[in-house]
This record gives sequence, structure tokens and C-alpha cells, in this order.
Amino acid sequence: MALSGMRGLSVFISDVRNCRNKEQERLRVDKELGNIRTRFKNEKGLTPYEKKKYVWKMLYIYMLGYDVDFGHMEAVSLISAPKYPEKQVGYIVTSCLLNENHDFLRLAINAVRNDIIGRNETFQCLALTLVGNIGGREFAESLAPDVQKLLISSSCRPLVRKKAALCLLRLFRKNSDVVNVDGWSDRMAQLLDERDIGVLTSSMSLFVALVSNNHEAYWSCLPKCVKVLERLARNQDVPQEYTYYGIPSPWLQVKTMRALQYFPTVEDPSTRRALFEVLQRILMGTDVVKNVNKNNASHAVLFEALALVMHLDSEKEMMSQCVALLGKFIAVREPNIRYLGLENMTRMLMVTDVHEIIKRHQAQIITSLKDPDISIRRRSLDLLYGMCDVSNAKDIVEELLQYLGTADFAMREELALKAAILAEKFAPDLSWYVDVILQLIDKAGDFVSDDIWFRVVQFVTNNEDLQPYAALKAREYLDKPAIHETMVKVSAYLLGEYSHLLARRPGCSPKEIFSIIHEKLPTVSYVYLLDYAFIHNTNNRYSSFNVCKDFDALTATGPRIAESNLGSIPQQRAVEYFALSRKGAALMDILAEMPKFPERQSSLIKKAEDTDADTAELSAIKMRTQQQASNALVVTDQRPANGAPQVSQLAMVMVPSMNDVDHASVDQPVTQANGTLSVVDPQPSAQDHAHVRSAAPAADILGDLLSPLAIEGPPGGSAPSEQNSVSGHEGTLGVDDALALAPVGDHEHTVQPIGDIAERFHALCLKDSGVLYEDPYVQIGIKAEWRSHQGRLVLFLGNKNTAPLESVHAVILPPSHLKLDLSPVPEIVPPRAQVQIPLEVVNLRPSRDVAVLDFSYKFGTSLVNNRLRLPAVLNKFLQPIQVSAEEFFPQWRLLTGPPLKLQEVVRGVRPMSLGEMANLFNSLRLMVCPGLDPNASNLVASTTFYSESTRAMLCLVRIETDPADRTQLRMTVASGDATLTIPTAAKPSAPVAQPTTPAIAASDPGAMLAGLL
Repeated sequence: MALSGMRGLSVFISDVRNCRNKEQERLRVDKELGNIRTRFKNEKGLTPYEKKKYVWKMLYIYMLGYDVDFGHMEAVSLISAPKYPEKQVGYIVTSCLLNENHDFLRLAINAVRNDIIGRNETFQCLALTLVGNIGGREFAESLAPDVQKLLISSSCRPLVRKKAALCLLRLFRKNSDVVNVDGWSDRMAQLLDERDIGVLTSSMSLFVALVSNNHEAYWSCLPKCVKVLERLARNQDVPQEYTYYGIPSPWLQVKTMRALQYFPTVEDPSTRRALFEVLQRILMGTDVVKNVNKNNASHAVLFEALALVMHLDSEKEMMSQCVALLGKFIAVREPNIRYLGLENMTRMLMVTDVHEIIKRHQAQIITSLKDPDISIRRRSLDLLYGMCDVSNAKDIVEELLQYLGTADFAMREELALKAAILAEKFAPDLSWYVDVILQLIDKAGDFVSDDIWFRVVQFVTNNEDLQPYAALKAREYLDKPAIHETMVKVSAYLLGEYSHLLARRPGCSPKEIFSIIHEKLPTVSYVYLLDYAFIHNTNNRYSSFNVCKDFDALTATGPRIAESNLGSIPQQRAVEYFALSRKGAALMDILAEMPKFPERQSSLIKKAEDTDADTAELSAIKMRTQQQASNALVVTDQRPANGAPQVSQLAMVMVPSMNDVDHASVDQPVTQANGTLSVVDPQPSAQDHAHVRSAAPAADILGDLLSPLAIEGPPGGSAPSEQNSVSGHEGTLGVDDALALAPVGDHEHTVQPIGDIAERFHALCLKDSGVLYEDPYVQIGIKAEWRSHQGRLVLFLGNKNTAPLESVHAVILPPSHLKLDLSPVPEIVPPRAQVQIPLEVVNLRPSRDVAVLDFSYKFGTSLVNNRLRLPAVLNKFLQPIQVSAEEFFPQWRLLTGPPLKLQEVVRGVRPMSLGEMANLFNSLRLMVCPGLDPNASNLVASTTFYSESTRAMLCLVRIETDPADRTQLRMTVASGDATLTIPTAAKPSAPVAQPTTPAIAASDPGAMLAGLL
């Protein structure tokens, strides 16, 4: 912009630059804004020069970061000015200050259209730039036809047509339903014949967007794209200004090959042959050179060519050339090229007949596993995992086990899982599989999930020939001076079941085995596993007398353990086993061996399939076919802690609950928006018992217990007027949801979050990994693992910008029912880095309160403070369990009425089929038990609730639906512990003539489950 003639603007810029501090700058800016506002009020006295000068000042102030909330009309009015200087400032300031939804833009549509259809090419370029930058719906509806005419006009200069193509691309991306491109196949074919490289590059960008939306309409353009590639590959008629380090227009080559990947195949033989000749030339003519810029350009073209070769499923010879070329790349010193080579070789695994060729580079890939760059190590691990088969499984698994001892903690869990899966899928014999899993547990016990050692137990149990070997290996590991707790669990099970096969060996008697296991974990909470070792360590070789004698001797310590302070679970197990030792001859039947496990799909392989969406071999396919973007952050080591938080940060906060029911005060009656509670299953009389005993076997037992479904309104009144807003996991953002982002102070945030915070929280309540919070500077992700009443969360705090995050603080505001331990948080997060913050969770007792993360940081001058709900909710401590009819009905009858059994009528729910409801229950860790309810419209589910203060508690749920009205249902929840369903003192108001019904407490899982629906 030419500012030499505007002295006032130059003086103002000089004054701002000479300010010594921020306060002086603000005073000078405020003074100037006041002057501009005063002059704009008397607009009639302003000359075009003065108006232009003041609008330039407004733009400069806006670029300094200050809000400019006036003068928009003056900027828009300059668009209609007849002279270029005024029109230029009008277009620039309008595109910077106004967004696509601003009302003033409607006033500028006619002026912009006049410039587009006019003859002045400079004005046309200004107008097209404005439309392309803003791209609003009203602009698309009014101006898209005129922009299309400019693009295909032969009388316009290439500069205007380039801008017209890019402008139309922006309008199509923002409003594809408004921009009419029907019948554009012939026009695009005409544009692809363009000789001007600039117009052709812009048109190709538009073509990529069109074929990604509907490739069927543009088959006639496919030969044109191949001719473009031929022209560029042979360097024909390419101006020098479009040649980058000797490469003819690499951007156009990349876009052309990307457009070809949207077509399923190239059917015409001559076109296919010409395309393969071009690809062959690209593959053979690319090499690594010292010039970084040339490397970047040539490899961008090369890797796009590789993607096209894989897409077209080319001949084996060309595929071999691609693999050989990638093999050269993974051996160079440049890390970026190595990474791209590994990533593309992983994608090549999806192509048939190249696996054997990729195996030739196995040694180099294993070397990359030890690279200093963690991203290269991850890609190497993915590639080794994908290329493994029976022929090389032993070598790869041994390398992974060797690398496991020195691998980063961020990779060990993934490394252990993949090693276990490879050992299971490609084991030459089962003894080798047992060796691998035991080594895995020995080297990385903290990162070996329960699914891994559960699986080896299943294999050993179902294969009798393997049992002596597995028991012997478990006994050998117990001789080590220090072993992991998981190894003790595996050894306890294997020796408890099969140590009788080692009875002739020294040191393998039941008493000796129990002693050595107890010696390894004297105070562990898994006393039942230790006892497991000697309870089952019997077989027919021992007489009944000897069995009982050994058992009495080993359980003699039971009373002492029961009186100790080891915890509730060890004490309970000690009492149970002590009582079991008094069973006498019946003990032999109790100590029978475990039966074989039924054949089932491996849970490890299923877990790997669920997490494969992040692997490199699928990323390109998903990006091209579904156009879904994915975000990733680089993991770095943790930084030092920032010390203890200030006391002022521990301010009082309203902890949001899982539903949107307004919690009234004690003095106010509590009303339920989703129906009322009713007493169910009153204590049956003697006549009722007699009736049940004399009932026919085919009678509806559940119907006898619960009575038919009859959905009624609240007693003594009409249904609530407001719509049911139970927010479960599919609710809307309510008052409590808004509290998830409540700042400590009353100031408003200048940094707004990306996405719906409540939706992210509800999604994490149903799954164990995802993004909790994101804004332009920070992304906070969560990965969690839950075991009974304990959980381990890892918060991934990522800095998305090129400047560091400072003054980072994180404080947990825990509810009373959770015990939370957050690791230290680094005070500074480096640019483009991610730190991991472990969080340990222990559930003390049932409650629906939610823990809150008080998180704050400083970026530049912005101080951001948010409070985010953590997904440590009640359903995380549930464990689904399948119950049979023989187990369900006695338990259901035993739980009679409040507080052990509560019922609620729920209205206004989203209509769901029984299949959808069953899937929802599965995501909430409840297991649907089919066949228990004789009514096909009902569902019965069961689960186990864990907390530190209560034992594992069975919870039963019955959902009764009305096929004629899916928006209402009746839910009955029963549990065997009154502490889970203690009614509160507050009761809903009701007429005197009707009995009052106690409300569900905040600690009731039944109300929680109703809220989840």
C-alpha cells in the first residue's frame, strides 16, 4: 500500500512505535480512536482523502490487536468509490474487519458485482479477492454465476481468470449446495487444455474439489489430466517462472495426481499406458540431493506418484520399483525422508504381492526402531507389525522384546500389545507363545494389560500338553529376586491349577508354592489369588485326608488376617477360606479343576482392530475417500513440576452432576422432570408366596414380580410442562454443562474453545480415549484404563503453537467420593510439544458427583482459566457380567422394594429400537441378558459396581418399553446394598391422600442409569 502521501497516518504509526510501554500505546490508540469516531460523526465534512486516511488507521489499530467496533459502514462505502486508492482501502479493510455473517456485507453486494462484471481488470481482481476471502452464502447465491462467466471467458487476462478459479473454489467449498456446477464437465475439460500454467494450476485446484464431490460426472476430464502430466514430465512449454529448482511446476503435478486418485481406475489402454510412462519417469528420476528445497519439491511429487501407483494397483514390476525406492529412502540420514519412506512403505503393505519384497528391508526397519526421533520409531513399529507373518514372526517378536527394555514409556503399552498379538497370531508352537508372554510381563509388567495374561491362561487351560511346561516356567520365574505383580498373578493361577503336574519335582509341594507366592506379595490386595495357589493345588494323587490336612494348616492364619488392617478384600477372603477349610469331605468337590474356556475371538486382536484407525496404512485412504481430517501431536518427555498451586486457586466451584435436574435447597421440594418414583415389589404376603409356589412353570415370573407396564403421570398432578432434559450422554448443554468452563474470576475469556465442551465430555463418558478440550492454543486429550474401583488416566497436554505456553497450572477439585492423585504439571510447555500427566483415581463410594480439572495457562498476553469435568463417572466403575435365569430370579425376588429396588417412569426420551438400547447399555458397561424377560419389548441387563468401601455389588436393570410409544419407558434398578440406593430426606410434594415416595439419592446408580438414557 502506498502511504507516502498520508502524513497523518505516518505520524500515528511513528507515535505508536515510540511508545515505551503497553499503557502508553493504549492511551495513544484510544486517543486516535476517539478522534476518528468524532470525525466520522460529521461525515459530510470529510473529503475522500480523509476518509481513506482514517480507515487505514482503523486497519492498523485492528492489526495491533485492538477491537474496532465502529467505522464499518465507512469502510464498506469506500468500495463504491470511483478511484483505485479509495476502492483499494475499502476492499482490504472490509475483508479484514467483517466476517461472512455481517449485516453490512449486504450493502456491498451490488458494488462488488458491478466491479466483477465491469471492464476494469484491477477492480475485478479486488472484488474477486474480497469474495474469495469472505465466501459467505449470500455472496455465493448472488455472485457465483458471474464468477463462473469470468473463469470461462476468453477475453479476460490470465490474472483475472486465476483469481476467478480460486474464488469459485472457495465458494464451492463453503456452499456446495448453492454453487451450481451441473454440466461443468465440458467446461472443466476446456480449462484443463489451458496453456497458461497459472490458470491451469488454479483450475486444477477447483477440479480436485469437484471430483472429490462427484467423480462420475468428470470421466471425460481424465485423459486431459494425463496429458497435463505428460506435458510437465517432458518439460514442454513450461515457463521459467513456474520451474522450481529444475522441477516443472511441482504443485501442479501433485494436484493432478491427487485428482486422478478420485477415479476408481483408468480404463482406456492408451491413457493408462501414457500415465504409467509418466509415473515410471517420476520414479526413476527422483533421488536424494543436498539441496533441501529441491528435495522437498521432488519428494512431494514422488510420494504423490507412489500413492497413485498403489491406487491404480499397477503391475508387480512397478510395485517392486516403488518398494526399492522406498528402501533407499529409509536408509538416508535425513529424518523427514526416512519418516516418509517408512510411512509409504507401511501403506504399500495394503498392496498384494509386495510383502516378500518389503521383507528384504527388515534389517533396516529394525534399525529405524532405535532412531532418536520418536515419530520414526512409531512408524517403524507400525511397519514391523504389518509385515510380520509366520516366516519372520520369531525374529520380529524377539527384536520387539529386546527393544522393550529401552523403549520410551509412551510406546511401551502399544509395543507390548503388538508383540502379544504377533506372538498369538504367528506362534510356531504354543510353548514359544508362553515364553514370549512371560518375558513380556517380566520386562514391562506395568504396561501389560490384563487381557494379555488372561489370554495366555485361556491357551494353557484349553491345551493339556502345554500345562506342565507353563507351570514349570511360572515356577522358574518365582525364583527371581524381584518380579512384577502381574507375574505373580499369572504364576498363582498356573501353579494353582497345574502344579500337581510338578509334584515329583523338589520345591513344588502345595505348601512350598503358597509360601513362595505369599513371600512375593505379603500385603497385596489380591490375597484371593495367593490362596488360589493352594486351594486348587490338589489332584487325585492326594487323599482326601491329606488335602484337608494341608488346607487346614495353610488356613490357620485366616483369623489373624481377618483381624489385621490389610484392607476389606483380604480380610473378607481370609474369613471365606477359613470357613471353607471346615467343609470336610465336601472340600474335594469344591476344589475341582477349572473347565476349559469356550472358543472365542481374541480380545487382543479385537482391541488392535479397534485402534487401527490411527495407523499409517489407513490414513491416506480415509483422507481421500471420506475427506476426514485428523490431528496429531508429537509426544515429548515431561518437564519439571511447577510446584504447589496457590491457595487462591482452590476457590469454591459448583461441581456439575451428570444430569440437568435443578438441585433445590433443603427447604424447597425436589421435583423430577422425567417422571416420578413409585414403590415397587412390596413385601409379599403368605398368600402371595403360596400363589408363586403353585404357579405353572410357563408363567411370566418377571411379570409376577414387577406387574405389567403401566406408564402413569405424577401422582396428584399433570406431567411436567418442560421437556425432559436428562443429560446423560446424549443430552443438551444446560446450566451444569456451562459450569464446566466457569472461570475463577468474573472476566470473560478472550480465547474461545473449539467444539462443544459438553459433547466432548459426554463422549468420553462412553469411551476411554479422546479429546477433552481444545482451543486455538491448547489441546487436552485423555486416555484412561479402569479396573474395578481404580482407574488410571493420562492427560495429554499439547501446545499447538510455535510459542511456549507459560504459567501452566492444573489443580483437581475432587468430590468427596473420589481419591485423586495428579502428577506434577510442567510450568512451561515448549512449542509444538505434548506432555503427559498421569492421574490415579480410586472410587471410595457410589456418587454422581464429578471431579473438576481447574486448568490455566498464559499465551502471550492471554490468560486462560477453565474448569473442565473429568470423565471419572459412575459407569466407569461398572463391570458387565452375564447372569443366567437361575441366578437372576432368586436375586430379583430377594431385593424387595426401596431402598434395594427403585423404579422410575421416564418420558420424553429419544425413540430407540431395542438393538440401539442394547448397544447403549454395552457402552455403559451393562450386559444385556437375552431370554430372561418373556416380553420381547423389554430388556434385562446386569453389571457389577465396585468401590473401596463396598464389596463387588451386583446391580440388575429392567427396561420396559411400550411399542406404541417409544418416547417413554419404565426403568427398575435393583442392587444388593442399601448404601447404593439410600433415599434422601427430601421428598416430592404429593397430596395427603397419596403416600409419599422417597426420591433417589445423588449416590444412587439407578438414577444415574436413568440419566444416561
